[in-house]
Amino acid sequence: MVRPLDSDGRCSTAPALSTGSSITLCKPGRSTAIPVVVLRKECNVKQCMPVWRALASRDPEQALAELHQPKPFGSVLGAIMAEHVTLMRNRGYKYTTQPVWLLRFDRFLQLNPALQDEPIGVMLEHWAAAKATRNHPAECEKLKRVLAKILRHRDPSIPPRRPDPRPGKEVAKQWRKPHIYTPADVQHMLDIARSYPSPRASLRPLSVYTMLLLAYCAGLRRSEVARLDLGDVDLQGGTITIRQTKFYKTRILPLPDTVMAELRAYIDVRRRAGAPQDPRSGLFWHEQRSGRYTKQAVAWLLVDVIRRAGLKPPQGRTGPRLHDLRHSMVVNRILEWYRTGINPQDRLPFLATYLGHRDINSTLVYITVTQDLLHYANERFRMVGAPCLSMEREVQT
Repeated sequence: MVRPLDSDGRCSTAPALSTGSSITLCKPGRSTAIPVVVLRKECNVKQCMPVWRALASRDPEQALAELHQPKPFGSVLGAIMAEHVTLMRNRGYKYTTQPVWLLRFDRFLQLNPALQDEPIGVMLEHWAAAKATRNHPAECEKLKRVLAKILRHRDPSIPPRRPDPRPGKEVAKQWRKPHIYTPADVQHMLDIARSYPSPRASLRPLSVYTMLLLAYCAGLRRSEVARLDLGDVDLQGGTITIRQTKFYKTRILPLPDTVMAELRAYIDVRRRAGAPQDPRSGLFWHEQRSGRYTKQAVAWLLVDVIRRAGLKPPQGRTGPRLHDLRHSMVVNRILEWYRTGINPQDRLPFLATYLGHRDINSTLVYITVTQDLLHYANERFRMVGAPCLSMEREVQT
């Protein structure tokens, strides 16, 4: 049995606490010093704790062998896939989702070495049959599209691959329909946020209230709320700056006077609470660790407000989501345009820019057809289309 040696040279199952220390494994006739960091890299794991657990087990060699993970992009196609990821990122794309698909496929190929001499089509067929999850066929289709792009980059004479929309449509049928919060729902959540229980952090209720206000009124993503700095708020111009978000976009958003008044009040209370006044400090400040709320903390707090408002069950992932605030902002804004006689179609490009979308097609995804929206759209069609139909009858007679 292989056991780590203690400081006296005796075998011991108790690991040292330093991640950079050497672990000496005792074997008959020899001893070898291996740093834990080296073992972690050899096993391709991100943390040292799994290595410590393996070394403290009854059979460290077997435990380390089971802990071993395939090296990223170590398959027969790994080199060209890694080269493609580097190319796309050098072109300015974040390219974070596609490498996940490629790494999963790469891991599958490493765990199935018999496929390394097969054509790529055969590899993809085995990968498609490897999982029975609902989203796997759609992911396989996306992977085929990326691999086709990689091959065309290397050989432009290869004909383009025709995409198959069927897997994506099957997944879309299973998507949960967004919940559209009414203005009364939003007001109720704001009231809950103002009285959020926080006896040891007096600024937190107002922070949660302001987060919720910006998430709805400005249609911000949770990551955008978390990344806001104090210097991103222009109290004189009535705007906030959203920096380097999705697709590396930076946008300046004008806000209503009522929202700016709430922001001004929050910043004043934040200053009196002792928060740093450095423009690069987090707008939503707290006294622990980094001094700002992470996007995970923002999501947890706002979802908790939704639960406390009775709009979402106390536990589980069912019910309205935090991202539905963004959907609700779009639908309620279009309803307001209809009520004031504005043609929403003329304003959609501005709305797409406000939300930080690449084009209007991304914004159309957020337009959930509600009964109110359908009613106002029908009314507008009746007002615009009825005179045209009357004129056509007059021409025919």
